[in-house]
Amino acid sequence: MSISLCNVDDIPAAGARGFDLAQGSIFVVKRKSGLFVYLNSCPHLGLPLEWKQDAFLDSEGLYIKCTNHGAFFVPETGECIQGPCMGDALISVPYTLEDGVIVIAESAIPESPWRG
Repeated sequence: MSISLCNVDDIPAAGARGFDLAQGSIFVVKRKSGLFVYLNSCPHLGLPLEWKQDAFLDSEGLYIKCTNHGAFFVPETGECIQGPCMGDALISVPYTLEDGVIVIAESAIPESPWRG
């Protein structure tokens, strides 16, 4: 079964948008180089990254930021470059584009290591 998240145009340029699904929380980051989909779970303690809806990026929009512990992640790779989880990475979620719509397979959403 597949899940349609949204149209690519629904995400602002160099922006991000979160989605709460039955399988877990994920978010999409949009860059000139493409789209990047991750579980919304910081590798440090498994907490959600944003402090308010869709606020996944730092104030300049350059990096993904965990507002709980100040960790910064490279949007294109998910790698933590600053903070308590330096060297770890966000868990990516594979996706496809179908007529401009971001689609993920329900079975492709990896389980968070923090789920009980």
